[in-house]
Amino acid sequence: MHLIRGLHNLDSVRDAFRQGCVLTIGNFDGVHLGHRAILQQVQDLAADNGLPSVVMVFEPLPIEYFAPQSAPVRLMNLREKLAAFQDTEVDYVLVCRFDEAFANWTADDFVQNLLKERLNVRHLVIGDDFRFGCQRRGNFEFLMARGAELGFDVTDVATFEVDGERVSSTRVRQALADHDLPLAGRLLGDDFRFQGRVIHGQKLGRKIGFRTLNLNPKRIQMPLEGVYAVKVSGLDEVDWPGVANIGVRPTVNGQRPSIEVHLFDWQKDVYGAHIGVKIERFIRSEMKFDSLEALTDQIRQDVQVARRMHGLEGGTAD
Repeated sequence: MHLIRGLHNLDSVRDAFRQGCVLTIGNFDGVHLGHRAILQQVQDLAADNGLPSVVMVFEPLPIEYFAPQSAPVRLMNLREKLAAFQDTEVDYVLVCRFDEAFANWTADDFVQNLLKERLNVRHLVIGDDFRFGCQRRGNFEFLMARGAELGFDVTDVATFEVDGERVSSTRVRQALADHDLPLAGRLLGDDFRFQGRVIHGQKLGRKIGFRTLNLNPKRIQMPLEGVYAVKVSGLDEVDWPGVANIGVRPTVNGQRPSIEVHLFDWQKDVYGAHIGVKIERFIRSEMKFDSLEALTDQIRQDVQVARRMHGLEGGTAD
């Protein structure tokens, strides 16, 4: 997969699109099974026509630009999304910066200047509810008409269902909010996971006997909260078992989203490491305790529950 970060970098790959390309456009938040079906549709069409496959995404997401207060919580930050694309056979990912200038493009500017002249699109795979251009005046019918004039085909995306319902990012978010990890996993095609860099925290965990990795997940909000049995990648040759608290730490008057991971039988400091956290089992929702002692007792119970979920017997906090 080749990353094209910004429209200004399209000129450097112009030769790759000389014969044309097969393009899809979307948020692809979560890169769930529905998204993967679209990507497979694009890859198959590209292979049949001997053309490169291209995915166009936006950063920030359009709704985050226009209505940040009402934007849904992200399932993935950009880095996680690109890592998910890396696991596919997509040839190029174009990340467009969604800013005032981009938002003011007319629908015809978008089609003529970007799709036709700069990407040389031959086949476009898109949802029939896709809207674009200034004041969202462009739609599927507009694309069909302009495609016929400019020489590219427009194909509706295939619908992908699980349990008789369409797979969508909204449905994944609801499953995570409901702590329904099995359903979220079926929609995503794998356990929900996220990435983050280990940062310095208040060191409260080690004071009460539970050393934790404090993570910066590069997002304002997480799509789930509570205490979970997890496995962490990026620190050892194998994924390391642990327990994570995701929330705002109400007992110590936390205000912003916090992620703390306690690894079982782990002693090393790994500040600065970029790790992956796979959410495996739900233990309980986050709650506020009357005292630090009560919190410590509950953490001790959470650790015991998580160790049993991981198939680990005995053991202490560290």
